Amino acid sequence: MTLSYDELRALDARHVWHPFTQAGTAGPATLALGARGASIFTADGREILDMVSSWWVNLHGHANPAIAQAIADQAGRLEQVIFADFTHEPAARLAQRVTRRLPGDLNRVFYSDDGSTAVEVALKLAHQYWRNHGQHRSSYIAFEGGYHGDTAGAMSAGHSSGYFEAWREMLFPVETIPFPATWDDDEAVEVKEQVALDALDLIFAANPDHVAAVIIEPLIQGAGGMRMCRPEFLAKLADRVKEHGSLLIFDEVMTGFGRTGEIFACVKAGVTPDLVCLSKGLTGGFLPLSMTVARDCIFEAFLGQDLSRAFLHGHSYTANPLGCAAGLASIDLLEGPACTARVKAIEAVHRLRLDGLKSLPNVAHTRLTGTIAALDVTGGGQGYDSGIGTRMKAEFLQRGLLLRPLGEVLYLLPPYCITDEQLHRAWDGVDEVLRLLAK
Repeated sequence: MTLSYDELRALDARHVWHPFTQAGTAGPATLALGARGASIFTADGREILDMVSSWWVNLHGHANPAIAQAIADQAGRLEQVIFADFTHEPAARLAQRVTRRLPGDLNRVFYSDDGSTAVEVALKLAHQYWRNHGQHRSSYIAFEGGYHGDTAGAMSAGHSSGYFEAWREMLFPVETIPFPATWDDDEAVEVKEQVALDALDLIFAANPDHVAAVIIEPLIQGAGGMRMCRPEFLAKLADRVKEHGSLLIFDEVMTGFGRTGEIFACVKAGVTPDLVCLSKGLTGGFLPLSMTVARDCIFEAFLGQDLSRAFLHGHSYTANPLGCAAGLASIDLLEGPACTARVKAIEAVHRLRLDGLKSLPNVAHTRLTGTIAALDVTGGGQGYDSGIGTRMKAEFLQRGLLLRPLGEVLYLLPPYCITDEQLHRAWDGVDEVLRLLAK
């Protein structure tokens, strides 16, 4: 049975609960009929450029034929198997492909479902690592404004982001320190970095041998406002955490797989953290899948003859073969020369167009890391529910652009397949809307 456009919208309105949406005030959701490359095609005949990679997951564009074929081929052989008792070729090969691009001895992959669960696994691993060594370490350190997902542990680590007030009583305490956010022509960056490191030292001094891990989104805080820090700071942070005898977790759910201009932010920073969380772009946006990658010494702390030392955690769809097949195909594309060239080209266009907006009276704190460009729009309030963000989103949609400002923060994070012409078209729309708002 084929349903009409109006019938489908009515079904959605009656039965579907959309995320991060106030259903009492939101208009009808846009009905997507299909997508190809950087474009989404809607039921009312529009073509919309996807400038946020559909929540930062779509690396190579929609309906990429190589990834689609890999999933189809795998579906005909093995679609799912319990991963507690079995393994399979896509999982083993994907783990090897990813770990050989990570620095140091980050060799052990624990699969789960999404970014939140990857973080949850990392937090639990850190806690049990110390427990298996006979130490009780129950505290964590995170960065102000950080966002790490929506499960209980991930929310606790990201409590300062402001997204989780409704569940504050459910969260366990996590200490936070300032994030040294920086931008173009920021003369105070070194001072901010020192303030952050000093705050870290104070917590360790007051609570020695109790911190299980420090967690950070390396180079870019995503949902917290695309706030960026320098690679030099991450190197200093890693040294300081090591000096204090704790563990370092890099939440690369968003920054992984080329977004920062390098395959991983830890590679760009020259840092080997103890645990790395990966998801979003892992499958090129086709299927949910995540990894928590641990150093060999972390894995070895869980070995023994007693089951209580093992990591007794899992998910029904752990290492799903279809997701792993998609991940392998995505990495093939990512490592190809065409993708490498596009990443560099995207960064160059971003730089050119950001510099052209700096003179506008309502533009502040322009910043760029790899394929992610961001700026603050002044004069319209601050915060995720800022009215200026809602207005910008509507203006962009009228111009055929999918952009979802984080309050007053406007950012572009396109798929790597986007052409220079499409990217300039998006920036032309940004220029037009910013000039409209400045009047």
